[in-house]
Amino acid sequence: MAKPSRSKSDVDRRADELDTIASVLPIDRRDELAELLTDQDIETLRHLVNEGMGANTLRALTSDLAYLQAWSLAATGASLPWPAPEALLLKFVAHHLWQPDQRDVDPLHGMPAAVEQSLREQRLLRSSGPHAPDTVRRRLASWSTLTKWRGLTRVFSSPSLKSAIRLAVRATPRQRKRKSAKAVTGDVLAKLLATCSTDSLRDIRDRAILMVAFASGGRRRSEIAGLRREQLSVEPPIPVEGGPPLPSLAIHLGRTKTSGSEHDEVVYLTGRPVDALNAWLAAGRIESGSIFRKVDRWGNVSKRALEPSAVNAIVKQRAAMAGLEPGEFSAHGLRSGYLTEAANRGIPLPEAMEQSRHRSVQQASSYYNDATRRSGRAARML
Repeated sequence: MAKPSRSKSDVDRRADELDTIASVLPIDRRDELAELLTDQDIETLRHLVNEGMGANTLRALTSDLAYLQAWSLAATGASLPWPAPEALLLKFVAHHLWQPDQRDVDPLHGMPAAVEQSLREQRLLRSSGPHAPDTVRRRLASWSTLTKWRGLTRVFSSPSLKSAIRLAVRATPRQRKRKSAKAVTGDVLAKLLATCSTDSLRDIRDRAILMVAFASGGRRRSEIAGLRREQLSVEPPIPVEGGPPLPSLAIHLGRTKTSGSEHDEVVYLTGRPVDALNAWLAAGRIESGSIFRKVDRWGNVSKRALEPSAVNAIVKQRAAMAGLEPGEFSAHGLRSGYLTEAANRGIPLPEAMEQSRHRSVQQASSYYNDATRRSGRAARML
């Protein structure tokens, strides 16, 4: 179903308003979001920024809000009502959690074809079949949070909605997959870096992205895309026996996905990653603001930050250039690869977690243990 017409001036104004919070909230597809989101949506996001909500949480809320608006327009012909009636919430669950076998019997079961086509055309729906239950729960939670911040009553805890989700989850089991099929370990990273061997701006930038993302503990793609010059501070060089001292930088991450509200997370870069980052800052003439930016075909460096999805695309593109299967790697592979490589080199897990900033030992050790178990004594009993 077509989106309601909105004047170009309104869309441009909303895009500019989104741009004013971009330093706090690097948003994917900003111009397209400006067409989906309403003035009230933009005001809510600005309010949340001023309230000091974490950047990663804000990005997730923005992404979910855009999806919910697009789904509502396609499914009902109208923007999301605030507050949402219970019937609309149940419709959302029915459209996203359904049984593939039942659709063979009843073509109307699940998400209608017209709604699915509209979401695909807007690049908001990529996978086929029912959604992952965790995705549906997260979007409902975002819907609930945004309703609360508008000062409205909610029906998200109603027994009928909880029952509908529970029954739908049972009917649509999905196998959990890792975000990246393969970890970008040291040997893989070396192959990716070998494709960045020229003096072109893109090669210099991509080399810095790969080295900084990996060496800083496997930073999330949103953290790399949102990295700003003001977050860097020069540290004293690290002495090395028999050689020149190594340059050192601190990256002040501020609040992250797993840190406390008042805690400033800091990670460190030493040696080659610092050289690679400094080379990009000099080549791109970046003295303030966003560090990693788009480079057009004529070699012009944009003033806007790269979108988080672009970091993922760079990893896949470099994997293809290195003769690897791009579908097996993603930006998250740098995060899992950092911990896997730490295990391969015998670095204790607590020390690796200090750099990766993982809070959950269970989550961090899921990558770490795969490497240590393969080479450990327990696997060599015979």
